[in-house]
Amino acid sequence: MAVGEVMRMEIPASGDLSVTSPELHVLAVDDSIVDRKVIERLLRISACKVTTVESGTRALQYLGLDGDKGASGLNDLKVNLIVTDYSMPGLTGYDLLKKIKESSAFREIPVVIMSSENILPRIEQCLKEGAEDFLLKPVKLADVKRIKELIMRNEAEDCKTISHSNKRKLAEGIDTPSPSSSSSHDYSSVKDFPSSKRMKSESENLSSLL
Repeated sequence: MAVGEVMRMEIPASGDLSVTSPELHVLAVDDSIVDRKVIERLLRISACKVTTVESGTRALQYLGLDGDKGASGLNDLKVNLIVTDYSMPGLTGYDLLKKIKESSAFREIPVVIMSSENILPRIEQCLKEGAEDFLLKPVKLADVKRIKELIMRNEAEDCKTISHSNKRKLAEGIDTPSPSSSSSHDYSSVKDFPSSKRMKSESENLSSLL
């Protein structure tokens, strides 16, 4: 495994600690069962964990963004990427993108839009709203691998940034002396030198002896 690559730690029931390969959890949204199966297969080939839903509304329920706290029992699972079709009845992929980016809890999750229509204004609109990428159907394995590598690289950079920040804070805490220790050090240093009155007294005694 390369330096800086994200690792996922798991603690099995036996209590033994092991390190497994990185695994992205992808939420795939598409109203077409055929397209859902295609994107699910491509993601699984790319070693991703996949959850599929058939509509934007179901995606919001899964994420717990539909206003019903009891709607999803799975929203505690970490989602690393959302891939959604653009044209869906009811809540479109564009609407879903806006909902996610408006959420303080989920706005950092990358969202990739898929569409069978190569309409430039639509693509530009999605990218402007914060979409990570726009894929044309049929989605290819190379597209999925490229997106996965991008997400993994971003997560690795985030982990490195957090690690460096923590190390810097720790170093600052060690290097900065506390006021009490500084005061104590100064006091002990002063105690080692004789006072001017004592030096004067010793000088007078020496003079009287001579």
